[in-house]
Amino acid sequence: MSGAEALGPLGLEPCTGDVPSLKELEQLLSTGRPSCNHVDEVWPNLFLGDLVTAHNRFILWKMGVTHVLNAAHGTAYSHGGQDYYGATIDYYGVPAHDLPSFDISQFFYSAAEFIHKALNTPGAKILVHCAVGVSRSASLVLAYLMINHHLPLIEAIKTVKEHRWISPNRGFLKHLRNLDVQLRQKKGC
Repeated sequence: MSGAEALGPLGLEPCTGDVPSLKELEQLLSTGRPSCNHVDEVWPNLFLGDLVTAHNRFILWKMGVTHVLNAAHGTAYSHGGQDYYGATIDYYGVPAHDLPSFDISQFFYSAAEFIHKALNTPGAKILVHCAVGVSRSASLVLAYLMINHHLPLIEAIKTVKEHRWISPNRGFLKHLRNLDVQLRQKKGC
């Protein structure tokens, strides 16, 4: 690695030299076999899933889900909202689009706070979902692990991939990589 690369793409502090490139992140994400499950527990009491699971209130009840974070809120095919789930489930909707040009980072901290509060509620379980459960929702779960559990991006990806195949789009990976840099700088490496 050259000296310029060790400083990062914008000449950032040397401690950010450990931040993986987009290519390295994409290579890591391409490993393992794709999951066929509609939902997987990727962290204790934190489930990552798709619309099939999110739209089945009976399954959610059987799973013990008390909170739902919908990363596809407001899209034509995604039900959701407090009126859909009723009083038994706390709901938070993120109107994200699975496009590389969409700035999902604007929701990193609010989503992480919702997940954190849910998981600190005794007996609570949370489902974070989007359409397929591999890009938008996965990006918000990764941000949560990075913000609240201080995992570097690579470790957050590995942690989730132990339980579910994920594939955030390239734009989301850039935002997660930037979050990784910011959190490392805040920590003083």
